[in-house]
Amino acid sequence: MAMAADGDHCRLPDDSLFLGFDCSTQSLKATVLDAGLTAVAHDAVHFDSDLPHYATHGGVLRDPSGGDPGRVVSPPLMWAEALDLLLARLAPRVDYARVAAVSGGAQQHGSVYWKRGAAAVLASLDPARGLAPQLAAALATTESPVWMDSSTAAQCREVEAAVGGALELARMTGCRAHERCTGPQIRKMYQARRRVYDDTERISLVSSFMASLLVGGYACIDETDGAGMNLMDITTRELRRDALEATAPDLEDKIGKLAPAHAVAGTLSPYFVQRFQFSSNCLVVQWSGDNPNSLAGLTLSDPGDLAISLGTSDTVFGITDLPEPSLDGNILPNPVDPKTYMVMLCYKNGSLTREDVRNRYADGSWDVFNKHLENTAPLNGRKLGYYYNEPEILPPLPVGFHRYVVSSSASGSLDEMVEHQINQFDPPSEVRAIIEGQFLSMRGHAERCGLPVPPKRIIATGGASSNQIILKTMASIFGCSVYTVQRPDSASLGAALRAAHGWICNQKGKFVPVSCLHSDRLNRTSLSIKLAAPFGDSEEDIDLLNNYTLLMKKRLEIEQKLVEKFGRHS
Repeated sequence: MAMAADGDHCRLPDDSLFLGFDCSTQSLKATVLDAGLTAVAHDAVHFDSDLPHYATHGGVLRDPSGGDPGRVVSPPLMWAEALDLLLARLAPRVDYARVAAVSGGAQQHGSVYWKRGAAAVLASLDPARGLAPQLAAALATTESPVWMDSSTAAQCREVEAAVGGALELARMTGCRAHERCTGPQIRKMYQARRRVYDDTERISLVSSFMASLLVGGYACIDETDGAGMNLMDITTRELRRDALEATAPDLEDKIGKLAPAHAVAGTLSPYFVQRFQFSSNCLVVQWSGDNPNSLAGLTLSDPGDLAISLGTSDTVFGITDLPEPSLDGNILPNPVDPKTYMVMLCYKNGSLTREDVRNRYADGSWDVFNKHLENTAPLNGRKLGYYYNEPEILPPLPVGFHRYVVSSSASGSLDEMVEHQINQFDPPSEVRAIIEGQFLSMRGHAERCGLPVPPKRIIATGGASSNQIILKTMASIFGCSVYTVQRPDSASLGAALRAAHGWICNQKGKFVPVSCLHSDRLNRTSLSIKLAAPFGDSEEDIDLLNNYTLLMKKRLEIEQKLVEKFGRHS
């Protein structure tokens, strides 16, 4: 069979295709790459509109029972039905028999509870029927707690106390116990719904749940997505007995073994071979989290680079050789390089909060929103806004809106900057306040976690990365040029690249660097990036950056006062 790639060491078969999925909060997307790493097909299923019978809003159900504030869940059967629907939509454009490997990414932290005997159901799926009706009896509960859930504060504190405190848990597992983390979510399931927990044979993350559907059996949780559970030792990449015992009894058997992200989970199950005419030799490479897949899709490889994903949640991530766990961020193994780590900051108030400001202050129009942003001067007259439509992760603050105007003396020192709280800004200032505020917060927390500021460059992705005015503001605040990718769906693109990478590693029988797939030809692939917002080095640019630096420090100072007054972490 003819091969394609530069060099002999990482060649993909000429006619092969690689399929990557992204099971995010609001949709299931797919990207297909050919052997030259060019995207040849893409499609998506939007949960709310394409599967309305699940009655989700933004892909989730909020407190369905009515008695547990902060509880946010999704129906895993919806994700399964979306997989069937998406493959059916892609079928006219993709010859599935040519797909050599499949992988995927999924929203992180969410947990799925398989009932005892579910493995037999997975192994005997009828290709003449859809996935969802066959899987209904295989789940111990039809609800999966997801990353937006903020109902586990008590469990977080219990887990942290059991292992010696929040910072100690971060040193052990890569992050403190955040309410979204899987471990505290499992503990709550054990405490509040004991029958469900006892009836559970296996607990999957959303990523390993989707991989399990594809292989027709329980797929392992991968080490990268597994780092978001508060259960895995970040150094040895094995489950920690003390963390397991602090969470729930008999948990190790329910979690199962962990696997490297580049490993093969199995071959595609007969269900997909017969229903969609895939090859029976098609490999399923371990699924991972959506943010780690974005890191792969953005080809982030230099510790000086920073990526910012502007999606339902906003995330900031970079690569480090020497992780420094902190109370702010998450440390995860790099999904495409076992020797390095990914540092990630996650903000719950992302695109939906920007949309709320658009609806309130820009007539529901992005055009008006952009004009407001253009017509207000950088620094926004030192107006600082804190917009939390959802309980925030960074900083740990409840729903609320806080607005300040900061005055300062001619010397411009931080000590002489005084904030005055007000009820609201004029509409253009509200728009600039949400954008500047989000980026100032990202920069401040990134510095605390040891990420490079200013970075060598930022690679932006996600829906808002197509907004030139937002990217220009990002460049001014971080003090570096901003690049974007050809395709905003970096998670499904990264999953397709990881499918190809896992295929190569499997062929070689060992790990090989992912760069061998695209070395010296990155610009000829769908992974190429382009300059979107340059950062100038004029005196005016540097002066603006210095003023933003001062405003960032003031923002963090006010933020700390808000946390002391309203914060959810003790």
